[in-house]
Amino acid sequence: MIYESKILNVTLRKPKIHFVPDVVYAQVPTFEKPIQLLQMDLLIPQVAKPLPAVIFVTGGAFISANRARMPQLRMHLAEKNFVVASINYRTVPNSHFPQPIEDVKSAIRFLKANAQKFNVDAEKIFLIGDSVGGYLTTLAAVTNDDKTFNVGDNLNFSDKIVAAVNLYGLSDLTQSDLPFITFFLNGNSPAKANPINYLSKNSAPMLLMHGTADNIVAPVHTDLLFQALKSHGVEAERYLIPNANHADNYWLQDEVLDVITGFLSAHLI
Repeated sequence: MIYESKILNVTLRKPKIHFVPDVVYAQVPTFEKPIQLLQMDLLIPQVAKPLPAVIFVTGGAFISANRARMPQLRMHLAEKNFVVASINYRTVPNSHFPQPIEDVKSAIRFLKANAQKFNVDAEKIFLIGDSVGGYLTTLAAVTNDDKTFNVGDNLNFSDKIVAAVNLYGLSDLTQSDLPFITFFLNGNSPAKANPINYLSKNSAPMLLMHGTADNIVAPVHTDLLFQALKSHGVEAERYLIPNANHADNYWLQDEVLDVITGFLSAHLI
């Protein structure tokens, strides 16, 4: 008796993806030690042509910057042919404003300086951040390519990005009761750290998303930012997710991931 195997026809939709961890993108001082290594983990789709890149800026209430967070979002983007770099950055109490935003801009310049090595199209770099990472992403987007907070390595390269995504991030530090904001500001005025105060016609387009049930960062933060962006003539979209809380399972669902991917893809043209 001859047993027949089943035939499974497969359509190739997803690229093979290489994971490259612990890439040092900057060496910076902190209060605790003269040199801290800042690192990124890369997901690199194995595609022949240079690809757009997304830098993911994690949240962590200013005290943590765990770049291993949100693997579903990062893998979703990599499967859509984006190189994805997830970064850590300096946190309190060993650093303060504006050092974390300087680190984000250093990561942008590092990717541009090493674009060929990581198969990145240096003219197509995006930012995505959640919570405090969304706040830092917003600061980078509103000061897009204007040299504000632009210190550190690779200064021959621009910190310009194409567009940015803020997931339930802060915008006005005077309207938040997160416990470590005072340490983060370190005597600086909240106005100096308010992204809205840096808006210009050169600010990058932004997608803002917030959950209506967020009990850590109130939805008013992204609404304040959205209104300010539109008032300054900066392209912006804002979505509210009914019943979604801060960084809960709603943010892993296809409807949310597809909106993010669609926004990024629309700015590749």
